[in-house]
Amino acid sequence: MSAVTTLTGSSSAAGRRDGGWERAAPISFWMDDPAAPPPLPPLDRPLHTELAVVGGGFSGLWTALLAKQADPGLDVVLLEGERVAWAATGRNGGFCEASLTHGEPNGRNRFPDEYEVLARLGQDNLEAIDAFVRQRRLDCGWERTGTLSVATEAWQVDELRGGGPQPEDWLDAAALRAEVDSPTYLAGRWDRDGGAIVNPARLAWGLRDACLEAGVRIFEQTTVEGLERSGRAVALATAGGQVLADRVALGTNAFPSLLRRVRPRIVPVYDHVLMTEPLSDEQLGRIGWRNRQGIADAGNQFHYYRLTTDNRILWGGYDAIYHFGKQVRPAYDQRPATFRKLARHFFETFPQLEDVGFTHRWGGAIDTCSRFCAFFGTALGGRVAYAAGYTGVGVGATRFGAQVMLDLLAGARTERTSLQMVRSKPLPFPPEPLGWVVIEATRRSIAAADAHEGQRNAWLRLLDRIGLGFDS
Repeated sequence: MSAVTTLTGSSSAAGRRDGGWERAAPISFWMDDPAAPPPLPPLDRPLHTELAVVGGGFSGLWTALLAKQADPGLDVVLLEGERVAWAATGRNGGFCEASLTHGEPNGRNRFPDEYEVLARLGQDNLEAIDAFVRQRRLDCGWERTGTLSVATEAWQVDELRGGGPQPEDWLDAAALRAEVDSPTYLAGRWDRDGGAIVNPARLAWGLRDACLEAGVRIFEQTTVEGLERSGRAVALATAGGQVLADRVALGTNAFPSLLRRVRPRIVPVYDHVLMTEPLSDEQLGRIGWRNRQGIADAGNQFHYYRLTTDNRILWGGYDAIYHFGKQVRPAYDQRPATFRKLARHFFETFPQLEDVGFTHRWGGAIDTCSRFCAFFGTALGGRVAYAAGYTGVGVGATRFGAQVMLDLLAGARTERTSLQMVRSKPLPFPPEPLGWVVIEATRRSIAAADAHEGQRNAWLRLLDRIGLGFDS
């Protein structure tokens, strides 16, 4: 696939070791695609439905589709305030992970008694997404190439090894650089089965088509402005008319929840991304990368990067920016200081690619919670279910979250609803201005830990003791 927007004069800009990022298109590469489906009309009349799904990202699309697959006769309506895949679903890096817990260390630390179950359910979930893509023959760049975790500092080598004997998936510096050649690499681990790379917008559009074929009614440009009980139903207020629903599933990600009880547990943290122009065969040959793995640094502040189907490099992460007051605004999508830093780090990692330029730059909000993986719940007597707090692993985990929401709405006791992960909640964030102080102190402390061989200061050790530690 190729995007609409191209960069003019990128090579000369790249010669300045900044890749010409300032002239890159300020839009998600995934959404800048001629294959984008035509818009669907907004809601223009009141209606009643058995299940209303709020949000047209992965969480909402999977919920609507799985509900129809379980009961083809069920009437399902999906309401999206902008366009399907417009928000986090169309702005992420396109890593689809098996992990439901933001990695094994976080999962074992928070849910030690059920981690093996969570790992199995996560792998089953990834296999189900794989089957969906293959059965529908989706043109979404789906590749089961696995994920490389790479150490770029000496202290990260021991962290990756885990303090025990050398793991089976271990790569020393020579073996790692034979896979992908960067002078910054010291060692790594290759999880061959636990991850895939994907064009997330095209996956979402494939889910949209599957929903429509199954009979889901989708209304775009339909913002839900309020939610309240209405007799035995739930009333959703929109500009186009009221929706009365027997049950409601909320998949609104980082945006303020329609349920006040959920809002204190979520903060929107902004992540930013650069995308290069397509690499020629000769340019790609300079760094290898024949097996096309997704890659992430082992630091606390980490980069993530991967190849697209036309051999561009997506390069994102590192900075995690929180804006006072939990604000989600279009202006925050573009942050020159972060793009400048990302460009510098790109060329430090791959100095062989100094003649490569950037064509796209974008950002977006991630729904972060204090345990760094999703949480779930119900409201209004079990008529409303929600899933939130995916903290960057939602491409895969939202399908699991959709199943949890449907189980909760059905009042069913399942293996999923019996999990401590599902029954418990993360601690809420403090209100402003204390919330900003806490988050900023944590961000600065994490950066300091990376600069001092991973040593965690008193603030991070306190967070560890109360169960709020963050190390990935």
